[in-house]
Amino acid sequence: MSSNSNHVDANTASAQALLASDTLPWHRKITYGFTDMSGNLLYCIISSYMLYFFTNVFGLSVGTAGVLLLIGRIFDAIGAPVMGILVDHTHSKYGKSRPWFLWMSLPFAIFVWLLFTTPALSGTAKVLYAGVMYILADLSYTAMSTPITSVLPNLTSDTDGRMQANSIRLVLGNVGNFFAVTFIIPFAGVLGNGNEQRGWSLAVGVYSIVAFILLIVAFLDMREKNIENEKVISIKESLKATKGNWPWVLIVVANLAYWTAFIVRNSSMPYYFQYNMGSKSLISFFNGFTIIQVIGMASVPFFVKFMHKWGTTVFFLAMTMVGQAWMGFAGSNTTSALIAWCVACIGSGSACTMFFAMVGDTVDFGEWKTGVRANGFLTAIGASFCIQMGSGFGSFIASMILSAFGFNAAHATQSAGSLSGISFTFVWVPVIIYAISLILMIVYRKWENHEPVVKADLAERNAKAEAAAANN
Repeated sequence: MSSNSNHVDANTASAQALLASDTLPWHRKITYGFTDMSGNLLYCIISSYMLYFFTNVFGLSVGTAGVLLLIGRIFDAIGAPVMGILVDHTHSKYGKSRPWFLWMSLPFAIFVWLLFTTPALSGTAKVLYAGVMYILADLSYTAMSTPITSVLPNLTSDTDGRMQANSIRLVLGNVGNFFAVTFIIPFAGVLGNGNEQRGWSLAVGVYSIVAFILLIVAFLDMREKNIENEKVISIKESLKATKGNWPWVLIVVANLAYWTAFIVRNSSMPYYFQYNMGSKSLISFFNGFTIIQVIGMASVPFFVKFMHKWGTTVFFLAMTMVGQAWMGFAGSNTTSALIAWCVACIGSGSACTMFFAMVGDTVDFGEWKTGVRANGFLTAIGASFCIQMGSGFGSFIASMILSAFGFNAAHATQSAGSLSGISFTFVWVPVIIYAISLILMIVYRKWENHEPVVKADLAERNAKAEAAAANN
């Protein structure tokens, strides 16, 4: 009896020592952020300028370009869970997620460059080229971006370390977004010297080289923990990891609501400033201030120390809702509207940070509950799938409301009913949907309080597994 007790104590002590020593170095937190910086450096060019490039540079009709973008969105929605399953089926000396940065860095860079390179084709051949390159660029981005979230639970078991790494990741991701949406057009103009097609190809080519280097640096510095205990799991086992995983369900639904609200706001924003505020130039002006959200993202780890993860998420979602409502009350007062916009951006950017971090914690819960560690599948659904489906839902909701209120793009001046619809869509619909996400995060509190038990049990299991392996 005493021997058994000593054995248990030894395992417990080993587990505690494992938890205490499992810290993520700062240089690795930064290079982990390079993954999102690289992805945004290229993908934000696609998400912000693809339609413009297809119509104004590549030479497609707006109808054809719209169909291509719709097809690409369908592939996106399918690709996220499939990629998650592929990650769970990966077994290599580098781990499950890390090798995908090595494998996909070059294809991702090349396909995005080819997407913004106009070939000497015409007619159907040119349309096919555009469609194929758009789908390949989208799929290669999904294959590169899905491991960004799925690798985090394997970099460290320390939740504070994960939170810090995720915050750095999203701050650097915003830096990538800033350079993508701010400088690509003037850079293409300089390199093209009057030839837009040549300029875009060269500019995106330079961006692609930088993105490729960032991904390779991230891969070389990254280390996945406990990969010797990882095993290839089946699709059935991946699905099993969702059984009884209520924190994961809450994060998925709350994150889906978040992205739906976010896209409703962004989709209706150009209409609001052009028609309700009466100035099309305000669109770019206000968008330039979105970089301010990095302030909130960088401060997230400090808030978490005092308010915990669920409380921090609730706080920033509430802040977003306040900013949105303030926009509505600001009316035509540009200064007041700009302050409100900054408040909403800081809130939404910080809340986004929380969801990416917490979905990694649900991987631990799934393993604790079912014995299956499905990093890829759980994080793909909790992150990439939510973004893609939320984008689809958000755009659809915005378009349906605007249509119901009689919006007509052919009219330079909109009717009073149309203006009311635009204002309602931009200001109040996001507030309503953000509130759903906020309520779900209050419910999440129960599961976050249970995390110490989950972490301790998993550490003890790993210690026992290592001890058994050493004895064999």
